[in-house]
Amino acid sequence: MFDYQDRQKRLYEIMDREGVDLIFIPKHSADMDYLTGTERRVTTFGNVAYTHHWVAGVFLHRHHKPQFVLPRMIVEFDSPAGVDGNTVVVSEQDDAVSIFNAVAKSYGHVKKIGVSARTWSETTLHIMNAFPDATVVNAEELVNPLRRIKSPEELALMAQSCDLVDAVLGAVQSKVNLGVTELDLKSEINFQMNESGSRTESFDTAVWSMGPKNNRDASDRRTSNPLVDNMGVSFDFGAVIDGYCSDFGRTIYVGDPNEEYQFVYDLVMQAQAAGIAAVKPGALASDVHNATRQVIVDGGYGDWFRHRTGHCIGLDVHEFPFISEEDHTPLEVGMTFTIEPSVFWPGRVGVRVEDVIVVEEYGGRKLNQFTTDLIAN
Repeated sequence: MFDYQDRQKRLYEIMDREGVDLIFIPKHSADMDYLTGTERRVTTFGNVAYTHHWVAGVFLHRHHKPQFVLPRMIVEFDSPAGVDGNTVVVSEQDDAVSIFNAVAKSYGHVKKIGVSARTWSETTLHIMNAFPDATVVNAEELVNPLRRIKSPEELALMAQSCDLVDAVLGAVQSKVNLGVTELDLKSEINFQMNESGSRTESFDTAVWSMGPKNNRDASDRRTSNPLVDNMGVSFDFGAVIDGYCSDFGRTIYVGDPNEEYQFVYDLVMQAQAAGIAAVKPGALASDVHNATRQVIVDGGYGDWFRHRTGHCIGLDVHEFPFISEEDHTPLEVGMTFTIEPSVFWPGRVGVRVEDVIVVEEYGGRKLNQFTTDLIAN
């Protein structure tokens, strides 16, 4: 589906401009997926590693084919699509350091090497030993400008991922009733996503209620409390289609909304609309954040909009740049990011909304289609 050689060619052009001779990207990085099509393993809570796991990755150099170095166990059990023919396999009793150094030194004199931001420190130390005179730089700064601009094919996959989560909440919303537990809803969401074709959850699914009947904050998402009336139940979840993520949120009210809840709900939706209206090519990421936040500040709840407006999204659920006050990156056509304002006031009210937005020539467009009208069960 994707032209990985073209992606590599565009990366090499950036490397030439920045004077970077060589890049190393680890197996678990989305950069490797983006540049070579090598599928990542689904992330686990605890570390999963094999003997010599630190070697696992790929070297990229303009005048050579991508050179993979992989432990035998990854080749045998963690490569369902097989491995590239240009792969050095490191077995358990091999001298991994010697093999890795031989591959590294085959590129000759390297003045500057880029190392992916998610490379293990153990690997980076071996790279520094292999190239003692080289300057080591962050390869993410070279790859991210490519990844942040989505092709039509990438946007189609992201739209599928957004459609999937829209449909899942549509199937679950009628179950948000008194006595149902948050854990029941979370489990149902995960089941529905997997049944609908998501490879995995793009991050840990969260369902939590906030309002006058508890002093709970948005950081407390790990209970299985039964739902009670006059509370807002917030949802935060995402799917993965062919490696591309969605990140989605809504709040559903249990009972009859009081005046404050209705006001705050409308305020949060107005804030998101203002943020989307601020999206256009050339606008700064911080401009979108400021437009979103100002609505909530003007409404008197600024102290309780406590996080950034959003983040870019694609092969990773959180990518650079961020839609945040400190990020002055100009927006470009094809960028995708979330706009997710909220008001989280423990013991009072909790409301959130989150959708994925794509920058188009004349503004921002939602990839999600699920209603932002208030749902009260």
